Amino acid sequence: MGKRVLIVEDQSRIREVISDYFLQDGWEVKEAGNGQEALDLIDVIYPDLIILDIMMPEMDGFQVCREVRKVLGVPIIFLTAKSDDEDKLLGYELGADDYLTKPFSPKVLVAKANSLMKRVTENYKPEGHRYTFGSAVLNTLARRLEVDRIEIELTHKEYELLLFLINNKNLVVTRDAIISRVWGLDFDGDNRVVDSHIKKLRAKLGHSSHHIRTVVGIGYKFSEEEV
Repeated sequence: MGKRVLIVEDQSRIREVISDYFLQDGWEVKEAGNGQEALDLIDVIYPDLIILDIMMPEMDGFQVCREVRKVLGVPIIFLTAKSDDEDKLLGYELGADDYLTKPFSPKVLVAKANSLMKRVTENYKPEGHRYTFGSAVLNTLARRLEVDRIEIELTHKEYELLLFLINNKNLVVTRDAIISRVWGLDFDGDNRVVDSHIKKLRAKLGHSSHHIRTVVGIGYKFSEEEV
């Protein structure tokens, strides 16, 4: 089965153009004209990636993103007519993976989607796929985190952030390095987004959260040592 994208956009013409470009690139495409329709579809089609317009009537993209993140950690790209940094920061804090401001190039959108999917597949490794620390176990083949034998739902960014820290264990990584690897080189938001994701990740790790150490003024370090 090929890659499947869900396009959520209330303007049919824009939706049609985006759909055509993804189809030409070999994607399987599903469409939704509003937020509620998108939420109804998600449980049925299980998309690999979601293109989500922010400015929609009744239920905006932020609301849809909140609901999606309760059940799925797939990558989300926001489409927005806004360029305000606070709006972008809110989107990233809700679990969005990338932004594209209207008007945009459909080719760039497809390229961003492919880049996100490449990062996802790169994290599937045939060996050494289980990493245990404290009461937590990260399985990179299943993309699953268990804490105290309970499965914990991670967003796409939370998963990539944790994996990046583990792969660089005992090394101090700066916020800029984290953003470059997890959010991409073209990320133009505030690096506070790293701190907010670390906070959420620690909350999900519970008693094992101490393995993620803060290095004041620099960034973070994943330590194997118990405290």
